[in-house]
Amino acid sequence: MEETEANSETRLYQLVKNLTVLENRESALLELSKKRESFPNLAPVLWHSFGTIAALLQELVAIYPSLSPPTLTAHASNRVCNALALLQCVASHPETRTPFLNAHIPLFLYPFLNTVSKTRPFEYLRLTSLGVIGALVKMDDPEVINFLLTTEIIPLCLRIMETGSELSKTVATFILQKVLLDDFGLQYICHTAERFYAVSTVLSNMVNALVEQPSARLLKHIVRCYLRLSDNPRAREALRQHLPTALQNGTFSKVLEEDPSTRRWLSSLLYALGGEQYNANANI
Repeated sequence: MEETEANSETRLYQLVKNLTVLENRESALLELSKKRESFPNLAPVLWHSFGTIAALLQELVAIYPSLSPPTLTAHASNRVCNALALLQCVASHPETRTPFLNAHIPLFLYPFLNTVSKTRPFEYLRLTSLGVIGALVKMDDPEVINFLLTTEIIPLCLRIMETGSELSKTVATFILQKVLLDDFGLQYICHTAERFYAVSTVLSNMVNALVEQPSARLLKHIVRCYLRLSDNPRAREALRQHLPTALQNGTFSKVLEEDPSTRRWLSSLLYALGGEQYNANANI
């Protein structure tokens, strides 16, 4: 057993070393991203190994010229997404998360989130980049939210929530939800009418789109965002006028049949906005 662990450790160090050797990098990226779950100390090793993070960032920057005009190939997208998967490990680990933020590494991902091409290589790139940000916000660390709010993450997420694939929309909405669940995040979004209406307009458009193409998973995050917004007095007042009708009239009752938590959130939202008069209209 010990020998197997020693062999595994040796293999890990060899693969990480290979990341800094250009001709070995692609295969090392592939193997490490595939086996990252089996290396519990992968994140600290990546962060503290000489030249490794620089090599991963080099992979990201190398495809910037392919973003506009959009010429990214499937092969190049897969390769950079393997590098992003390793950065996600670093973003998720408690020992490396803060230095990862202090180095402003998430900013290297924003050009990917800013793309609009609907081709599969670009969709995969956006989704994997969102996964890195999603891993950061999942930690419920106020430091993460404070950092993200100094960047353009909200407008980037809002655009993906409107135009991305269902999976990308879901991750982008989850990121917004996590920002809102933070007290400073809620205060930030509700601080100006412009910010609030930018968010509520996109959420409303998404609800209207879900009437045609329901998605329980996406609806869950949207309802949670609305419920959290209703904790702010000014936002609550505005939502009384602007909550989509589809959330008030039982349109989604079938979708929510097997999702008691979202049903409960929606019920709480409607009660917060108008008590009995809202709940009487909603067949939830």
